[in-house]
Amino acid sequence: MVLQPAERHCGDWSHRRLLTTLGQNIRDGSQSVLCQWTRHSECKDQHADIISTVEFNHTGELLATGDKGGRVVIFQREQESKNQVHRRGEYNVYSTFQSHEPEFDYLKSLEIEEKINKIRWLPQQNAAYFLLSTNDKTVKLWKVSERDKRPEGYNLKDEEGRLRDPATITTLRVPVLRPMDLMVEATPRRVFANAHTYHINSISVNSDYETYMSADDLRINLWNFEITNQSFNIVDIKPANMEELTEVITAAEFHPHHCNTFVYSSSKGTIRLCDMRASALCDRHTKFFEEPEDPSNRSFFSEIISSISDVKFSHSGRYIMTRDYLTVKVWDLNMENRPIETYQVHDYLRSKLCSLYENDCIFDKFECVWNGSDSVIMTGSYNNFFRMFDRNTKRDVTLEASRENSKPRAILKPRKVCVGGKRRKDEISVDSLDFSKKILHTAWHPSENIIAVAATNNLYIFQDKVN
Repeated sequence: MVLQPAERHCGDWSHRRLLTTLGQNIRDGSQSVLCQWTRHSECKDQHADIISTVEFNHTGELLATGDKGGRVVIFQREQESKNQVHRRGEYNVYSTFQSHEPEFDYLKSLEIEEKINKIRWLPQQNAAYFLLSTNDKTVKLWKVSERDKRPEGYNLKDEEGRLRDPATITTLRVPVLRPMDLMVEATPRRVFANAHTYHINSISVNSDYETYMSADDLRINLWNFEITNQSFNIVDIKPANMEELTEVITAAEFHPHHCNTFVYSSSKGTIRLCDMRASALCDRHTKFFEEPEDPSNRSFFSEIISSISDVKFSHSGRYIMTRDYLTVKVWDLNMENRPIETYQVHDYLRSKLCSLYENDCIFDKFECVWNGSDSVIMTGSYNNFFRMFDRNTKRDVTLEASRENSKPRAILKPRKVCVGGKRRKDEISVDSLDFSKKILHTAWHPSENIIAVAATNNLYIFQDKVN
């Protein structure tokens, strides 16, 4: 791993470029460029710097991250340069803004965190970009636009913006646009609030691009982008008596092509496909996906580890991918009784479930993503490991998003975890894994082999290197 001596600072982000070689990767030893951005906060609360969501826009030119401090940082991909081929497509900070602030619910005496739970981009319609961001209670629609000209020569105001004395205005002036330094502005266009009693865990933009949904533990609401003061409740699983509550909603997403269809997952490991044409309230699902439990694997932790933390439609809309604590599963929409593919993410942790329960790691919510062609899937693990599974060749690889222990010109080799017995030189023991370092949030470029991996306050961007 070659560390370039130059380190750039942009606001409170520092950036290092690293050249790496991915040995025996999914794509057999392809070279990659790794950009690493580290959040440096001036405040004492380092907890606020932890990245809580990562999302590419529809073209992949922009990458947005949200953190626990309520900030959104947008990275923009540089244009290719003939003079500097090695800097092709590097992502640099484009815009940073405070999306959410901490609030207090006086009726319930509850603090509402500013942490960004999810970011979702809208397809670009004009020169501006639009994205949705949400914390536990409030969804906001942001407009991100560029300005490189400013108007001068107002009639009623002077050059500093102060109102002029009408008596001094004797002539009519025509305002003109003067060039100025490029400025990126983020402005909130809509605020969708006061619709969720419980914490929002998902937002998903519909394929009609007129509506989106927000999901909390017990309800899913449908919003129109133009209407902020009311939403339509499409799923409500809250029982009349809360003591009878047996499951909660963990994630929800719209179908990529059919605006009437969506799925949501539950803490019981089930997935429900709903059709909004069938009824206004989608409490009755159209399809119900559940895998029968193997009695031989039954344990005290079975219910906890079967809870689904993320659900994603494939780009084609034919498959659903779900992530639970130990596995990633791929479901065919036409087969409800079992998944067509199951991938073990970190099966070596089965023997560690007791200690993972004691340190609360067993409740971590890992996300999963498809690549642009739905042929490879990626998800995170502990010790800053992330896993890739090739659906065609059935090969998989474990990589580590870390610069620690890296020597000059070292190869970023696949990592292997040893469970008992003799440990080889290139293996790491399951007992020495660091459970405080975890990859919960990842994103994949919609059309290229570029991935973004969030490791606490570090953002790693891997991309194919062109010779």
